[in-house]
Amino acid sequence: MTPRTTERLSVDGPAGSLETLINAPSAAPRGVALICHPHPLQGGTLDNKVVQTLAKTFFALNYVAARFNFRGVGQSAGTFDEGDGETDDALAVLDFVRKRYAASLPVALAGFSFGAFVQTRVAAKVQPEGLVLIGPAVKRFQLPSVPADTIVVHGEEDDVVPLADVFAWARPQQLPLVVFPGCGHFFHGRLPQLARVVTSLWPRDARGDARR
Repeated sequence: MTPRTTERLSVDGPAGSLETLINAPSAAPRGVALICHPHPLQGGTLDNKVVQTLAKTFFALNYVAARFNFRGVGQSAGTFDEGDGETDDALAVLDFVRKRYAASLPVALAGFSFGAFVQTRVAAKVQPEGLVLIGPAVKRFQLPSVPADTIVVHGEEDDVVPLADVFAWARPQQLPLVVFPGCGHFFHGRLPQLARVVTSLWPRDARGDARR
């Protein structure tokens, strides 16, 4: 399912307005999904293909899918803040979306690369129903331990975040990884497969059947 309409708006953030895109299902949503993009100083934006894929995936699962530009990216005000301010940005957008659609809705968090790092910090504050980390930027940033049911997907041939580093981070947590053979950091040519994997591993499928 592809979103037919995309609402673009500005959300008040701690450093100024945050450029935000929201796709909301026509039926009553099952939850709110917040997706975070890669490193702001390395070309990361809300239009990143992995980020778009995650938004479409959660929209297809009947979630309100929200993605935004971190401070200093696109039309978002402010400047890069090493993850601290970006965590506050994510919390501000999440708060806005939850208030708009229903504060009681469950929250899904997903992030790619630097965005995955930010989402581990957001997760510690909001206790989401699920967390999806794609190509998490371990070692470059200090990622905390994550819940045991976190979905982690990484490319075997990732030359930005080596797979060995992700295993070193996951091993003490006994955290399973999904590894895409022959795949690089940006999942070129593998985005449909990525969507299928996230959908299949998400704790509830598109019909709302429990998988826990």
